[in-house]
Amino acid sequence: MRRESRAPRPDWQARVEAMGLDFHTIDGAPYWVEDGFFRFTAAQVDAIEAAGNELHAMCLEAVDLVCTSGDFWRVGLGDVAAELAAASWHRNERGLRGRMDLAYDGHGAPRLLEYNADTPTALLEASVIQWYWLEDTGAGADQFNLIHESLVRAWPGVADRGAVVHFTGCLEAPEDHGTVAYLRETCHEAGFATDLLDIGNVGFRDGAFVDLADRPIRQLAKLYPWEWMLDEPFAVHLPRTPVRWIEPAWKQVLSNKGLLPLLWSMFPGHPNLLAASFDPREIQGRVVRKPQFGREGEGVGVHADTRGLEAAPGWIVQQHAPLFRSGHGHAVLGLWIVGDEAVGLGVREDDTEITRDTSRFVPHCFD
Repeated sequence: MRRESRAPRPDWQARVEAMGLDFHTIDGAPYWVEDGFFRFTAAQVDAIEAAGNELHAMCLEAVDLVCTSGDFWRVGLGDVAAELAAASWHRNERGLRGRMDLAYDGHGAPRLLEYNADTPTALLEASVIQWYWLEDTGAGADQFNLIHESLVRAWPGVADRGAVVHFTGCLEAPEDHGTVAYLRETCHEAGFATDLLDIGNVGFRDGAFVDLADRPIRQLAKLYPWEWMLDEPFAVHLPRTPVRWIEPAWKQVLSNKGLLPLLWSMFPGHPNLLAASFDPREIQGRVVRKPQFGREGEGVGVHADTRGLEAAPGWIVQQHAPLFRSGHGHAVLGLWIVGDEAVGLGVREDDTEITRDTSRFVPHCFD
């Protein structure tokens, strides 16, 4: 695994914009990295893929444990969230996609930092944009990227062809709009009828969520976190309104960082996990303190040790894992899970150890 440089494609801005990536530059700084890339070996890609598949299977065991036992306190879910999660799990609702963030430097085992299994972004970049970058540049022999075809294949197992699949999110945000529009495209390619509306335009009438035309919403693919939904005034309708939510409510067990102590308690010492706990006294050495429901690096802090850190509701600590580091910054691997399989990779890079919404996306290849 190494980071290499290469000359940008002369027309790269127009090329990525034509494919929907109109947020390639954020506040004057590059988000899409055109003049660099990561090169992996085939063996390294195999190790990343295998780790992702094993971690996802472990995560499903964790969901089953919590939903079957009712011990939702282990991941900090309240009564309404727990009711929704258990009901969706026992209905065998299938998830569509998620992104595991991994620490890996090309040596040893990839380690799970967290699992955004509810509202992962950087999907368009990982699936489409970097694939065409590879075709244009010929920088490597291949790329770990079966994301698009996997999404298209997965939709029939997730949604019902008998009803429109509505897509929603905070569409004024360019990244959210790009992600939602791309997901909608994969669903349309799979043969489904679709519609698009902003989350603020989802209404409620006569016992049903409705769109702007007052049509009942039967299936809603959302880029809006479950914990935000439960804070909305319409949350009182969620347990009693028949909507197929994509992602399903059981993803709440995976998409909050309370999952990390749960996994460590279930699989202590596993090579793909980092020690994690709600109690800082249980973790030795350098740690990362994370809010249970924080996103895009919000509230995350790196500490030399746990002195001065106290257990607090809504916070966990995790053993620190060094990230791949080059002269360009620190890199985190985003491993995409579609259905129940690891199918692709995206790399994010930041000047610090904390990955944020402005962290750069760097394409990759392997030989």
